[in-house]
Amino acid sequence: MRRKVKNRNIVKPDFAHKSQKVGQLINYTMKDGKKNTAMKCVYGAFDIIKEKAQQDPLDVLDLALRNAGPTLEVRSRRIGGATYQVPREVRPERRQAMAYRWILLAARARKGVPMAEKLAEELIAASKNEGEAVKKKENTHKMAEANRAFAHFAW
Repeated sequence: MRRKVKNRNIVKPDFAHKSQKVGQLINYTMKDGKKNTAMKCVYGAFDIIKEKAQQDPLDVLDLALRNAGPTLEVRSRRIGGATYQVPREVRPERRQAMAYRWILLAARARKGVPMAEKLAEELIAASKNEGEAVKKKENTHKMAEANRAFAHFAW
C-alpha cells in the first residue's frame, strides 16, 4: 500500500523580492518565531551579496540551492536482521529542503561575524560550488556511491 501524499504548505512570497524561495529561506532562518529578525538577516545578506558579488541575490540563491542540493542519499533499510544503507534518489522538495538546511547550518557554524555576513558568504560560496554545504552534499554522494552494491534492496 502506498503512503498518502501529504498536502504541502504553500509558502507566501516575501514582500521585497516577490519570491517564494526567499520566503522559504526566511522561514528556515527563523528561530523561536522571530520572523522580523530572520528577515533582517536575509535582507542584510542580500545587500552584502549585491555589494560583494555584484550579482542579483536571487540568482545567487538559485544557484546555491542547485549546487547544495543532493541528488542521492542513503536511507537505512532493515532486511533479514541486518541494516543496510541503501542509496536512494532524492525528491525535488526534499532536495531543496536539505539545501536550505545545509546552507544555514554551514552559515551558523561560522564564528565571529553577524549572521547576515555569514549567510551571504555561505550563499556566495555555494553558488561557486564551494563551502561547507557543498562539501556535505559531496560526502552524501560519496556515501551513496560507496553503498551502491545495496541498491537492489531499494523499495
